Amino acid sequence: MQALVKQRYGSSVSEPEPAVDARRIAAEAREEAEDLVQETYARAFRSWRSYTPGTNMRAWLFRILTNLNVDRGRRVQRTPPMQPLEESDYYLANKLASSAGEEALEQEQVVERLSQDSIVHALAEIQPQFRDVVVLVDIGDFSYADAAEILDIPMGTVMSRLHRGRRALKQRLAEETLA
Repeated sequence: MQALVKQRYGSSVSEPEPAVDARRIAAEAREEAEDLVQETYARAFRSWRSYTPGTNMRAWLFRILTNLNVDRGRRVQRTPPMQPLEESDYYLANKLASSAGEEALEQEQVVERLSQDSIVHALAEIQPQFRDVVVLVDIGDFSYADAAEILDIPMGTVMSRLHRGRRALKQRLAEETLA
């Protein structure tokens, strides 16, 4: 069957074509190289006073390009890896879907099962440092910076506590919904 599909339609959907991947990678590399060269010329024009007339200009430009490339590589290494959504982020949806069987999970079903009292009760059960951030950002519509200023904590801590608070709230709501 698969041979028939390949014969009629080319490669199957699940198999990426190597030529397409190679072209995409080459295009991305070319764009990065063009950006690097443009940034090199911009830096050279900004620091034109540091060039000594009579010396090798090509070597001077190559040194700028090399330094920019090294800096770019270091920046990429310091950047945390992007992670896909975790299974626990869908905890409530998965619990409701498993209890409902094969039915499609609709947002109205979730809202019907949750009352305002159950949300307040679940919010009261999470730890205060997480609850404060969730209330300020999600309910009070404060920005991360405003919440950080109000709570006198760094903005990174606000984002971390918000993530953990939302996760804890989802789990509490799922427990109450299924109970």
